[in-house]
Amino acid sequence: MNIPANLKYTKDHEWVLVDGDVATIGITDFAQKELGDIVYVEVETLDQTLERDEIFGTVEAVKTVSDLFLPLSGEIIEFNDSLESDPEKVNADPYGDGWMVKVKISDMAQVDALLSDEDYKALIGA
Repeated sequence: MNIPANLKYTKDHEWVLVDGDVATIGITDFAQKELGDIVYVEVETLDQTLERDEIFGTVEAVKTVSDLFLPLSGEIIEFNDSLESDPEKVNADPYGDGWMVKVKISDMAQVDALLSDEDYKALIGA
């Protein structure tokens, strides 16, 4: 299981890469394996400011649809629109080409509440 040490994680299986006051967010390798073949990613919250834990989109796999929860409060400033035509990037490269959104963080203190790679490994029993 791929769980990069340079990322932060959530109990909802999102990963977060913080660069200054911008966070890139996607779902973890564990999450994409649990979901199976991803056929659609929907994010209709571009340019909206949301609070932590609000739903920012959905990911649809062959057998299920899952909500995506925002791990940090802020404005969604970018959506990986290549996922509209190629959602399987989430399966193939969840930490690279399969990223979902970028958020301008409004409360940097929330970063400290995210899980480390070791905490996330313990959560999923890896």
